[in-house]
Amino acid sequence: MRARFLAAVLAGAGAAGAAIGLMATSAFLISRAALHPPVLHLMVAIVAVRAFGIGRGVLRYAERLTGHDAALRALGRTRVRIFTHLAKVAPAGLAGFRRADLAKRLADDVDAVLDLLTRVVLPYTVALVAGAGSVLLIGSLSVPAGLTLALGILLVGAGIPALQSRAARQADGRLAPLRGSLATGTADLAHGLPDLIAYGAVDARLAALAATGAELRRAERRSSVTAGLAAAATAVATGLSLLVGLAAGAVAVGGGVLRGELLAVVVLTPLAVFETVGALPAAAQRYAACRASVRRLREVLAAPSPVTVPDPPARMPAGPYTLRLERVSAEWLPGRTALRDVSLTLAPGDRVALTGPSGSGKSTAAAVLVRFLDPAAGRATLNGVDLRTLDPAEVRDVVGYLPEDAYLFDTTIAANLRIGRPAAGNDELRAALASARLADWVETLPDGLETAVGEHGMALSGGQRRRLALARALLRDFRILILDEPTEHLDDETAAALTEDLLAAAGDRAVLLITHRPGIAALVDRVVSLDAPGVSRDAPLGAPREAPGVSRGAPSDAGPQRRAAATAARTLSALTGTPTGSG
Repeated sequence: MRARFLAAVLAGAGAAGAAIGLMATSAFLISRAALHPPVLHLMVAIVAVRAFGIGRGVLRYAERLTGHDAALRALGRTRVRIFTHLAKVAPAGLAGFRRADLAKRLADDVDAVLDLLTRVVLPYTVALVAGAGSVLLIGSLSVPAGLTLALGILLVGAGIPALQSRAARQADGRLAPLRGSLATGTADLAHGLPDLIAYGAVDARLAALAATGAELRRAERRSSVTAGLAAAATAVATGLSLLVGLAAGAVAVGGGVLRGELLAVVVLTPLAVFETVGALPAAAQRYAACRASVRRLREVLAAPSPVTVPDPPARMPAGPYTLRLERVSAEWLPGRTALRDVSLTLAPGDRVALTGPSGSGKSTAAAVLVRFLDPAAGRATLNGVDLRTLDPAEVRDVVGYLPEDAYLFDTTIAANLRIGRPAAGNDELRAALASARLADWVETLPDGLETAVGEHGMALSGGQRRRLALARALLRDFRILILDEPTEHLDDETAAALTEDLLAAAGDRAVLLITHRPGIAALVDRVVSLDAPGVSRDAPLGAPREAPGVSRGAPSDAGPQRRAAATAARTLSALTGTPTGSG
C-alpha cells in the first residue's frame, strides 16, 4: 500500500503542478501574444499549454485511481483486523459497548480510515510539494511575490487550521460520539417500545433523543461555521497574494528587472496555487473528526480478551467427552456476578435442561461452557482438563453453541447452510435438513436449496429459522450441543414439538437445553434449576431439591437417546452469541 500511496502522491503533485503550469503558461502566452511576435516564438508556450491541459486530467485520474485503491485496501485490512479481534473477544469482551454504538463504530468510524488517507494525508502531501515548487517559481521572478505566496500558503495550510483546531475539537471531535449516542438511543427506543409504553417512559426517551439530536445539530453548525470562516480566510490570503504580486511585479517591471509579459505569471499563478492549497483547512477540519473516529476504533481494539489463551495450550483430550461445571461463578463486568456457585455435568448422550427466570445466569453458564467467558471462581472441565488450559478454538470444535438469535444471512438456504461447512455438497445439505425436519418443506419450494431466506431470515417462520440454524449446526461434527432458548416466542404446543425435533436430531451427543419453560422436564433426563440469580439445583426429576451448589442427577425415563449435533460456525457464534450483560 505504501507504493500505491506514493504513486498517488506523485500523480497528485503532478496534477497540481500541471494546473499551476497551465495557469502560468497561459498567462505568459496571452501577454506575449499581445506584443504580436512571430508565431514561431509562441510555439513552445502553445505546446506547453496543451501538454499541461491534457496532463492535468490524466494525472488527476491516476491520483484518484491509485489513491483510492491504496485507501480501500487499508480500509479492508482495518475491517479484517477489527472483526478478527471481535471474534476473539465477543461477546464477553464487549460488555462495555452498546450494540448500536458498536455497529456505528464498525460502519462510520471505520470509513474514517478512508477519509484520513484520501481527504487529509493526500491533500496535505500534494499541497506541500506543489506549494514548494510554486514558491520557487514565483520567487525566481519576484522575491517579494514569492515570499508573500509562501506566507499565504503557510497561513492557509497551517495558520488557519491551528486557529480552528479548538473549534474542531469542540465540534468535529464530538460528531462521531454524538452520532453513536443518537444511534444507540434510537435502537433502544425501537427495541424497547412496548415496555416503554407500558411504563409511560416514551416521552422521556423521546426528550433524551431530541436533546442528543439538538446537540448534534449544534456541533454540525459549529463545524459548518468553522469551515465557512476558513474559506473566507483562504479567499483573503489569495487576494493579498495577488495584490502584493501585482505591486511587486509592477515595481520590478518599472525598474527593468522583470519582463513585462512575465508580470501576468507573477499575478495569476497564485490563483492556481490556492486552488490546491485551499483544500487544506477542510482537510485539517476533517482530521479532527477522523482522529475521534480512530480513537473510538482503538477502544474496540483495546477490549481485552475475556478468556485466557495459553501458550502453548494443553493437548485436547480424546473423546467421548464429558463437560462439567464445578461450583462455577462468572461475571460479564468486574464486580457484577451473573452466575454463582453452579455445578452441572454433561456426559455423552445426556439430555439436560437448564431452567430459571431471566437474569438467573443460564446464558452465562453457556458462555463459560463454550469458552466465551472464563470462570471467576470454580472451574469448567472437559474430560477432567480445565478449559482455561485449552485453546478456545479447539474447545469450540467439540462444544457447539446455538444461540437464541443465531443469524441467518440475506442469501439462499444452501449458502446459509454452508457457513457450517463451506465444502459441503448438496446431498450433505439435504441430510442436515432432514435431521432438522426441514427436508420435505425445502423440496416443495420452487427453487429448493437456492431459495432466498430474506434479511435476517424474515422470509421464514420462527420455527423454520431455528430449524435451519440447527441444520447448519449439524454440518459440523460437534459432540456437545448447547441450545439457548430455541423455543422463544413460540406457544407451548409448538415449543414442545420443536424441542422434540431438536433433541431427536442430536442423537448420541450430549445436549444442554437452556429454557425458561418449566414444562420441558418431560423431554429431558435431568433438570438444573436456577430458581434465583446465582443459585443452581441439579436434581433428578421428581426428587427433592438440593442445597445450592450441589450437582446431583439421576436419569429419568423421559429422555430417549437421539442422534447428530453441531452448532453455528465459531466466529458466527462469537459475533451473534450471548447478549452482553444478560443472564
